Amino acid sequence: MRIFTFTGEEGYPLPIKLVMTRLQRLLKKTNITKHITLHSFRHTHTSLLIEAGVDIKAIQHRVGHTDINTTMNIYAHMTKNMKEKASQAFSERMKGLSQKLIL
Repeated sequence: MRIFTFTGEEGYPLPIKLVMTRLQRLLKKTNITKHITLHSFRHTHTSLLIEAGVDIKAIQHRVGHTDINTTMNIYAHMTKNMKEKASQAFSERMKGLSQKLIL
């Protein structure tokens, strides 16, 4: 079953050109200078799910990839928050080990 994110009142999908025009109009009213497309929202959504620790198989199903490698190769990059978490976790582990070695 396909689910359309942008639909009219009758539930039918809106023409992509209409949605993109509205998005560009909204972006002009902001201070956002980055080029943003509708696909940008899909990428952000998926990256945030990965960052939140959601199971990669669940994400694969959610985004509709038949091959999990597609999901991993496109979306499982390290975000800044993930890098910081990894660094903090490593530091904590090292503190624990150094304290054991001192005792």
